[in-house]
Amino acid sequence: MLTLSFNTNNQNMKKFFILNFIVFCSSFAFSQDTTVVYEEIPDSEVEEVTPIETFYSTRIINGHSVETLKKGTLEFRIEHKFGDLAGTNGGVNTLYGLDNVADIRIAFEYGITDKLMVGLGRSRGTSLPYHSLLDGFVKYRLLRQEKGKMPVSVAVVGSMFYSYMPASSLASDVAHFPKQAHRFAYSSQINIARKFGKRWSLAIMPTYVHRNYVAADDVNGLFSLGTAVNFAINSKISLAVEYYNNFQKENIREKYQNSLSIAVDWVTFGHNFKVFLTNSGGFGEVQFIPYTNSNWAKGQFRLGFCIARKYMKE
Repeated sequence: MLTLSFNTNNQNMKKFFILNFIVFCSSFAFSQDTTVVYEEIPDSEVEEVTPIETFYSTRIINGHSVETLKKGTLEFRIEHKFGDLAGTNGGVNTLYGLDNVADIRIAFEYGITDKLMVGLGRSRGTSLPYHSLLDGFVKYRLLRQEKGKMPVSVAVVGSMFYSYMPASSLASDVAHFPKQAHRFAYSSQINIARKFGKRWSLAIMPTYVHRNYVAADDVNGLFSLGTAVNFAINSKISLAVEYYNNFQKENIREKYQNSLSIAVDWVTFGHNFKVFLTNSGGFGEVQFIPYTNSNWAKGQFRLGFCIARKYMKE
């Protein structure tokens, strides 16, 4: 009936790095946001202090965190994933994946209030099974952790994705798109997190993904349980591990893997920098949750980074 199709789009790396340079130069023309999310606090005062933030940014690695942008804050994000470091598609011949591009995403996100934020982005996509993706999301923070009042922080996220790639002429391809509605996919998430003491944070992210058009051996809906751990090294640098475990029949999931990522995250002068290793190729829940097919054990993981720049109202 339907089978997955695979194709590859080349990217102009020169243009990408020129854009990155322009973003950095523009930062000097705007006000700086130097807020940090971790404070050095004497041990004797720990019990009297409420954790400021659970994570360093609005994303953990691939997925969302409970954090939202402050009211009036605009954030510009550039996210990039290279090819496999090792395995059959990596190694020295591809400079350990640096010659290849797995995916690129450019986005603008905005804090409407301290609790409500929205975002719009465009990603190349992994061609698994489609690419040229537009995404939009709304995130609302329901609860904030407060000592003696609220033990956890809770946020809800709703996302929508649309592929504008040319429709495949093969009726067996998922990218055939018989109807315009087949180009849409969605995700919804409840994000629950808690900070323990000054350094440790834990999050669980029950997530549901729905794709309007799938292969004959797949189903439209997929439930995944995300988990993440974050350790704050100091006031600007942290380490994070993120894992999404999918719940679906084995005959459907046998050709796919669960998304596993590790990252170093740091904030400085209105910027948030993240460098990570992951086996997922795409951005957005409808890509990295259902369509990760790389295996860490076979060296099929890749280097990625995110640069986020905040612009504040004066």
